[in-house]
Amino acid sequence: MTLERLHPERLLEAAREKAGCNDFGEATWREGLERLIEALSREADLSELGVEVAGNDLESYLTNRASIVRWHKEHPEVSEEAISAPIVIVGQPRTGTTILHDLLAQDPSLRAPLTWEVDRPVPPPLTATFQTDPRIQEVQAAIEITDSLIPGFTSFHPMGAKLAQECVRITGGEFRSMIFSTQYRVPGYEDWLLREADLGPAYRWHRRYLQHLQSGHPARRWLLKSPAHLWHLHQLAAEYPDATVIQAHRDPLKVIASTSALIAHLRRLASDRPDLREIAANQADVILLGLERGMNARDAGIFPSSQFHDIHFTDFVADPLTAIGRLYDSMGMDLTSECESRMAHFLASNPGDGGGGGKRYRFADTGLDADLLRERSQEYQRCYGVENEPVI
Repeated sequence: MTLERLHPERLLEAAREKAGCNDFGEATWREGLERLIEALSREADLSELGVEVAGNDLESYLTNRASIVRWHKEHPEVSEEAISAPIVIVGQPRTGTTILHDLLAQDPSLRAPLTWEVDRPVPPPLTATFQTDPRIQEVQAAIEITDSLIPGFTSFHPMGAKLAQECVRITGGEFRSMIFSTQYRVPGYEDWLLREADLGPAYRWHRRYLQHLQSGHPARRWLLKSPAHLWHLHQLAAEYPDATVIQAHRDPLKVIASTSALIAHLRRLASDRPDLREIAANQADVILLGLERGMNARDAGIFPSSQFHDIHFTDFVADPLTAIGRLYDSMGMDLTSECESRMAHFLASNPGDGGGGGKRYRFADTGLDADLLRERSQEYQRCYGVENEPVI
């Protein structure tokens, strides 16, 4: 039975009231929401706190969706905003994509969507108040509350109101997003999302979101990031055929171990019993599926090869700025001394921990067969020259 807090009509009525709008736009969002609520109710093993967290989460996505739809109806010129040649960082989770996103965002010629504007998009941010908007403090306070409830989360996965945000937070408003299967145990929803769902509506909503965000604070060129794009490169290419795609690569065994530990840590917010071994077994299949789809999409020529650029985790961690310099050369972009200095300053303030292996996670804790996974991932590693990392 659907938990009352997660009843669709209750969520929709709350969102309508907050947004001041009864219109949620193209009705494609409904199937994903219904499937997600079904999985949350029957599969997620939510705690009492988790029910409230999930309810607030869904209500927020619905409120933002209705608010954006209302804004576009009142300001139809927003739908004419051009999104040209975005740079999109893809690659598996835990491959350095977050710090790469944040470093490239130091380039003044690029604009990454920041957490505060993604979480509180209406009204659109304005250039004059982009650094001082009161929503920044509101979102930062919410992040700090989450970190207090699951201590160490922002150390495991850096987050901040003024840091770059992933596209999964945007496509969440279409309820076709991997963010939900990361936060919650929802295998029925995840299977639908990865194997049945049409992601076209999610990418259409994604474009609309970017148009909205840039309508008051223009973007010369968007800098986007989400590992989830790797599973759906065909749909990404259909929406943004002129995109430049940066794919990050890392030993899949390290990716599986690190991602599983992160998910187990994150799910503690909503469930009292996250099972690391169950999560790892699922993540092994999901991650290897993503690698296979990524290879197939590139082999199929969904983008011209000149629009793909690769970066390896081991090279990036060893010398981030040198790796970024090579990336800029590959993309035909000028890495100015001012830009490099800004990146160096950000890196000095946010050094990370080189992946955290052996500190927050161990492959041995997953219960997986390393030799079997090596065999399953060998084609990908051979194709992109991805070296084995020590597996502990």
